[in-house]
Amino acid sequence: MSRLPFSSQLFAIFSALIAEKAGIHYDAGERELLGDKLSARALEAGFDSLLDYYYYLRYDPEGAAEVDALIDALVVGETYFFRELPQLEVTIAEVIAPRVAAGQRPRIWSAACASGEEPLTIAMLLAERGLLDRVEIVASDISARALARARAGVFGPRSLRSNAPPPAFAGRWLSVTPDRIAVSAELQRAITWRRINLLDAAEIASLGQFDVIVCRNVLIYFHDNTARWVIGNLSGALAVGGFLLVGVSESLLRLGTALACEERGGVFLYRRTA
Repeated sequence: MSRLPFSSQLFAIFSALIAEKAGIHYDAGERELLGDKLSARALEAGFDSLLDYYYYLRYDPEGAAEVDALIDALVVGETYFFRELPQLEVTIAEVIAPRVAAGQRPRIWSAACASGEEPLTIAMLLAERGLLDRVEIVASDISARALARARAGVFGPRSLRSNAPPPAFAGRWLSVTPDRIAVSAELQRAITWRRINLLDAAEIASLGQFDVIVCRNVLIYFHDNTARWVIGNLSGALAVGGFLLVGVSESLLRLGTALACEERGGVFLYRRTA
């Protein structure tokens, strides 16, 4: 593959642009990785100079669509069914089910859901408890390409991993062959898919408030200042008493969040107290 020249100056302006538009942080050690991805996308878009490509993205009135295409090429869509399953099971059992029993219709938002295996896993857990039609599920991502895969409901074999074996009930909802995994139409219909940039407070506000927000293994791609901004946006979308879930290897404590960290069933959740 051809590789366009990528100087330290170009790295500086592109990394700033990407952080501004999508929040994704590249440090100096990832310069070659970013250069490879930028070269591939710029050449595909018909540019033979990364500086020209940058000016098009930054200043051309028609550059917004190409910014979206670049973000699609950069985002990490690493996800799979039943990832970090105990955290979701505890949340359904101890947060969602009691609210349904109290006559509420809880709302769950799977933020930065990539190709959708996470919200579909949530839908399966709800369906197994007979709660699927009594809970609203919204799933979002910044990548239009990832959301198209999510809406299609057909996945490759890597969406099931040996380190996250499917629970016994999975066969009722997933049709698995050696080369594809198809999801039940009932689960697909239960989810509202939205394209949302987690940096955009207005877009997030348009979703309303939620009882549970799941944003797992996402903050690791942001600089701390960006992560604080995103957590602020997500916290504002939580109803009082609502919970935010992050990845099991992530922590909000170093970011100075106002959310209260609680342990339930051996997993950690962050609750909005006021």
